[in-house]
Amino acid sequence: MTTTPKTRTIPFGRPLIGEEERQAVLDVLAGPILTHGPRVHEFEKCFANFTKAPFAIATGSCTAALHLAYLHLGIGAGDEVIVPTQSHVATAHAVEYCGAKPVFVDAEPRTGNIDIDAIEARVTERTRALSVVHYLGLPVDMDRVMAIAGRHKLFVVEDCALAIGSYYKGTHAGLIGDVGCFSFYPVKHITTAEGGMLITRHADVAKSVSMQRAFGIDRNVVSQRKTPGDYDVERLGFNYRLNEIGAALGLAQMQRVEGFLAKRHANDRLLRERLADIDEVELLESSRPGLESSHYCLPILLKTPLAAKRLEVMESLGKRGVGCSVYYPRPIPHMTYYRKKYGYGDDSFPVAARISKSSIALPIGPHVEPDDVVYIAEQVQSAIDEVR
Repeated sequence: MTTTPKTRTIPFGRPLIGEEERQAVLDVLAGPILTHGPRVHEFEKCFANFTKAPFAIATGSCTAALHLAYLHLGIGAGDEVIVPTQSHVATAHAVEYCGAKPVFVDAEPRTGNIDIDAIEARVTERTRALSVVHYLGLPVDMDRVMAIAGRHKLFVVEDCALAIGSYYKGTHAGLIGDVGCFSFYPVKHITTAEGGMLITRHADVAKSVSMQRAFGIDRNVVSQRKTPGDYDVERLGFNYRLNEIGAALGLAQMQRVEGFLAKRHANDRLLRERLADIDEVELLESSRPGLESSHYCLPILLKTPLAAKRLEVMESLGKRGVGCSVYYPRPIPHMTYYRKKYGYGDDSFPVAARISKSSIALPIGPHVEPDDVVYIAEQVQSAIDEVR
């Protein structure tokens, strides 16, 4: 079996770190403050301005932000939270951390988002909250979600890990529900190396989360303490803070985020055009009227019987220099931890299972140039021809 020689290397994702980011980090290292400093507050203000959020609280990760949201609610043993199956395990882990039970709902076949038609049947008297994930950046139909939440008096958590720059009818993702939680992992839309952000419209949520992210201390910033080292602890809290180095990096990245998003949009549009004539694949939707995706990546679904050779197709793409990934390797309830704890079988959540087993995520980040996009589409066809 022969393959086309690799002519270039296009990673699936890569943080774009320039001189501005390097200098921002060096400036922090040249000073005396590495945590509890002004850059975190500046970063929060910058992110709030970008999303138009009344409140933004930086955290050590998106997972931390999700956990803090449920802690604010006092969710614990005996409580249930509805979560989508098609997501990173952090979406469900944050519920488990509280001792509550994640109740899973299958995905929509055309978007990968939570199947809204199936949500209400999963609501019980124990349900306290509803979590939605804007899968790969495409917003969920939040009007329908909020109507369900309103009928059952549920707190709504928007998992926006891949949704910086996603808008629902003109409102940034994370501001329709009660909280929105974002990730700044290295290959996300912007990076702080590791970090997250929680945004909310509610002052009480912001105050609670801000305190619990730092041990429950009432005066976290040194300037707030009349006597050095003097503070009180009002509640149980965690060490979920973002440090000054990460915040400085994030601030520099936010100066470039509009350009990053514009390239993702253009790359998505061009790659979709180039893939449209490949019979063996289908594309998940990346837009609907009133919904603006952040275009984290472009997933293709291999049709039967080629889906059974997904790994071979990915290996062929790798040999050709096209980095790719899977979002996600299996539905959360099919992961060993959840399978053992709750007893889910292979036949559960068939839509999410199909997406997981047959999809390949292709790169469209700002490191990808237009000629790279053309190359990616050509190599997808070539890889399919090789494996078929």
